[in-house]
Amino acid sequence: MTVSAPRKEMPLHSSRSNMTETILNALPHPILLLDGDDGIIFANPGAEQFFATGAAQLCRGHLRDLLPFGSPAQGLVREARQNAAIISEYGIDLGTPRIGSRLVDITASPVAETPEYIVLALRENSIASKMDRQLTHRGAARSVTGMAAMLAHEVKNPLSGIRGAAQLLEQNADSDDRVLTRLICDETDRIVGIVERMEMFSDKPAERQPVNIHRVLERVRQVAQSGFAKNIRFQENYDPSIPPVLGNFDQLVQVFLNLVKNAAEAAPVKGGEISLSTAYRHGLRLSIPGSGSRMKLPIEIAVHDNGPGVTDDIKPYLFDAFVSNKVQGSGLGLALVAKLVDDHGGVVECAEVERGAQFRVMLPMDER
Repeated sequence: MTVSAPRKEMPLHSSRSNMTETILNALPHPILLLDGDDGIIFANPGAEQFFATGAAQLCRGHLRDLLPFGSPAQGLVREARQNAAIISEYGIDLGTPRIGSRLVDITASPVAETPEYIVLALRENSIASKMDRQLTHRGAARSVTGMAAMLAHEVKNPLSGIRGAAQLLEQNADSDDRVLTRLICDETDRIVGIVERMEMFSDKPAERQPVNIHRVLERVRQVAQSGFAKNIRFQENYDPSIPPVLGNFDQLVQVFLNLVKNAAEAAPVKGGEISLSTAYRHGLRLSIPGSGSRMKLPIEIAVHDNGPGVTDDIKPYLFDAFVSNKVQGSGLGLALVAKLVDDHGGVVECAEVERGAQFRVMLPMDER
């Protein structure tokens, strides 16, 4: 579908205008350019498809013509224009009778040369759907908790008896039989370890207090480099001005220790690298589906490795319990990460990157 000429001249230098329009047209996501009165002066093919309307008709209209009544999108644009800052909001419902129910992420960006003009970028498959999935993770975690309680009573006690019997047999066994008794001990230890990891999914309340996320990451790095990641090169890119989060220090260490352990296992044996970074994302908000409330998630922590990355077939299920792409993996590490991050009121996602895998955790700051 071709884009008709915009009704007004785009506020771009003429030498760059054609190239900019070509780039915007190539993007798969809906892009609108708004003038100072929220009139639409450019719409790319992604916007045509999203709103089921041709560019010529879109460019004769106004943003309010495309939005449901009371949509926060107009306030988002107004705030971006007034503050001359990029503002993002997740999980906004743009559903109308014409296009049906559509939950999207919206980013409003002022144009540098003409700040009253706003580039409005929409993206479906939003982080709100990740929140829905994390609610599923929580339900699955509770199921794991109940199963762990049963296994702790019904399995751990018999396993200790089996292990004790194997150790007694080992004392009088020859070298060949000792291999088998050692195998019994090792496998019983592995099963007990799985049950104990499942018990970590319990919903016991944890003490919360202001936590410096950089102290958490420093502890994680020290533990990793003294053990499973001793041959991995770490890069740190921290924003020192980040405020504290309201959380539990030990649980946050567990979250990032699991992410770093996965990254270390994915990184190549030679030249393995893990990047730890933090950033303050001003204007990053999450609209809670089914309510008018919005949660601010300004603190972003990323763990990035230079391994082969995550395959597309497993990516949608990464945080589900018992799902793993590792031969000896139990599939509980990332499920526990999702559960603990959700307990802190945050969001975790596997980001789209060109190389390796990047996991981003977004947390609310301590408002106190």
